[in-house]
Amino acid sequence: MKTILCYGDSNTWGYNPHTAGRYDHKTRWPMVLKHLLNAGTPPDDPAWWVIEEGQNGRTSCREDPVEGDRNGLRQLIPILESHKPLDIVVVMLGTNDLKPRFSPLPYDIARGVQRIVTAIQDSRTGPEDTSPAVLMICPPPTVDSPGFKHVFGDSGELSKKLPFFYRALAKESGVAFLDAGKVIQTSTADGIHLEPEAHRKLAEAVAEVVSTME
Repeated sequence: MKTILCYGDSNTWGYNPHTAGRYDHKTRWPMVLKHLLNAGTPPDDPAWWVIEEGQNGRTSCREDPVEGDRNGLRQLIPILESHKPLDIVVVMLGTNDLKPRFSPLPYDIARGVQRIVTAIQDSRTGPEDTSPAVLMICPPPTVDSPGFKHVFGDSGELSKKLPFFYRALAKESGVAFLDAGKVIQTSTADGIHLEPEAHRKLAEAVAEVVSTME
């Protein structure tokens, strides 16, 4: 059985933009991914184990002076070591780096996520102390909505510039890449989070990439 760790923010955790609660296990994209990857395998002998590691507000490598302990790079190694051996780590971060409090540039956001990728590659938390394979996902653009405008401001145009830099830095790091904005859209309910259908489509896209990484 192979293991995948999904490392991300509230859209990996499963934040519901309509209720501010959490989607159930059947809705969240890592759990949909688990179902897709194990289709056709015996329930008591799955081919893949999928681990959810999402945190609301998690950044790539930035200390958040308002929300506190959200630095994804600082949290990373203990999480990797607690779940090893890991065959694949899927990283979808960067949305929270868009917040005006960080005065972000698109390249800097992508470089922050690349630092996560590099740390995974150097972690020796794969099978027999190898490096896990990595899938670097660029999150979908934010959209105009009053829901989180007080936190994210006018981040839509900035978020649309991320895929170019994510793609280039994923190639530089030699890891798989997925532009989530090509397959899903952010909910207009709050401008940041995903509807159930988007979770399903994202899981399908990730499963397709993972099939090429085996």
